[in-house]
Amino acid sequence: MTTAISTRGLTKRYGARTVVDHLDLDVPAGVVAGFVGPNGAGKTTTLRMLLGLVRPDAGTGSVNGVPLTQPAGYLPRVGALIESPAFYPGLSGARNLAVQATLGGLDPAGIPAVLERVGLAARGASSYQSYSLGMRQRLGIAAALLGDPALVVLDEPTNGLDPAGIREMRGIVRSINQDGRTVLVSSHLLAEVEQVCDWLIVIGEGRRLFQGPTRDLLAGGGDLEEHYLSMFTSTEGTS
Repeated sequence: MTTAISTRGLTKRYGARTVVDHLDLDVPAGVVAGFVGPNGAGKTTTLRMLLGLVRPDAGTGSVNGVPLTQPAGYLPRVGALIESPAFYPGLSGARNLAVQATLGGLDPAGIPAVLERVGLAARGASSYQSYSLGMRQRLGIAAALLGDPALVVLDEPTNGLDPAGIREMRGIVRSINQDGRTVLVSSHLLAEVEQVCDWLIVIGEGRRLFQGPTRDLLAGGGDLEEHYLSMFTSTEGTS
């Protein structure tokens, strides 16, 4: 199995608190993977370590075949939306993407295509401050796609969206994957990611509880799914 992401014993502590606890992950290349756990489970901290934003205290890993210790070797082929996207309110969506492209040394010629991909082609000239929450999330994904990444990491992309926005986001995730990209989507809603992901990783209190094809979890029946949901009891702390 070719892996887009692999970790062994990945650990992060803040003082006496262990946020990510000897985490072993394998995300096959080319899948839509759901990274699921309650708030405070360690999801965002794990993603930050994978993206070189936080240094692990222990463990090893690789992204797109390059060790975590060499983020400069893999980050150019990774696009990410972590927490709330940061854009200039007074600039248009297209202009904000042009700024992102300039800062990242990317070709701005790809801006119309990524706006089209996320359903914002008709609103690219509108100011960011006029965008709804769903449109802002989609612009963040457009920014993540600017560098033509092999791996796209989306942290809680449906958080706060209404049902229509969630369905739109689901379609965007599928379309990104259909281009041959690996997509890693974090969420605290197991039922939501089951609908779009073909690979699942479930964590709680920084530890892996389940990893494998979504069908394997579903094949266990409702009792198994309820077993994992019952572990989602932590709702506070660093995610």
